Amino acid sequence: MNTREKKFVPVMITPFNLKAKVDLDALSRLIDFYLAAGVKGFFANCLSSEMFSISEDERLEITKHIVDYVKGKVPVVATGSFGLTIEDKAEFTKKITDTGIDAAIMITGHFANVEDDDEVLLRNFEKIFRLTDNIPLGMYECPAPYKRILSANVFRQILNSDRMVYHKDTSIKHELIKEKLEILKETGNNTFEFYDAHSPNAMYSLQMGAKGMSSISGNFYPEILVWMCENANNPDKQEEVKWLQSEITRVDPLIHQAYPMSAKYFLQKRGLPIRTISRTFALELTPDQKKTLDGIYADFHGWCDRLGITRVL
Repeated sequence: MNTREKKFVPVMITPFNLKAKVDLDALSRLIDFYLAAGVKGFFANCLSSEMFSISEDERLEITKHIVDYVKGKVPVVATGSFGLTIEDKAEFTKKITDTGIDAAIMITGHFANVEDDDEVLLRNFEKIFRLTDNIPLGMYECPAPYKRILSANVFRQILNSDRMVYHKDTSIKHELIKEKLEILKETGNNTFEFYDAHSPNAMYSLQMGAKGMSSISGNFYPEILVWMCENANNPDKQEEVKWLQSEITRVDPLIHQAYPMSAKYFLQKRGLPIRTISRTFALELTPDQKKTLDGIYADFHGWCDRLGITRVL
């Protein structure tokens, strides 16, 4: 394993057919597209997958399809912490692990209520550790049901459990990300993978030591994030890296509007059989929203042309 390799891991969207049922054929095409773009892993059953709007059976079906289709080419992780009680969460974690994923990801907001202090969260993490045997686990500061950002101290304590192999960070703040990455370096753990979810942080987090990026922007232009992961630390590419970072940062608030419908529209423009059907965003995209996305689509082509990036579609 190349411990220095930087990786882009997309957060998978879920394609639906005209009856709003999961479209596995379209999902397969989407996986092919990501792999051709150079991604180094997949995050299945995540917020971008509309995981709160699909059934337990669909969560398992989608995840198993991704694992089976990828056939070990790259690792696959998926959210496992669903259920009312910690025991329920452990049970679902075992079920989704049986699909063949490489790690089950725990949503931090699932282990304490918004008003609870960190001691509650830590106790519940200890409980999930006991109930899940030796299943590799990860952490995800998911925005839903509410965003529970881990402090540096809590991050250190959870790391010390030796059960975690993965972290998806949404704290946004450079100072906190730097603190967490410094704690990770202190442990000497070269196999733990730290990913930033915030595209405007890409250059900074990668240069501070993050394993890679796992952001929604990869559902629009994964080639761009792959290039950033590969070149953020290249001393010969720093001018291009800074320029591209400014472009990614400029459009980031725009692609978040009406997401994941915005991503589905963008992927459709790119030639993928992804319908603009979502269970979490019920409205049609407005003409102005489409116009904005059309402009970003043109920008994306310009980025690729300037940097010599080959577009998949």
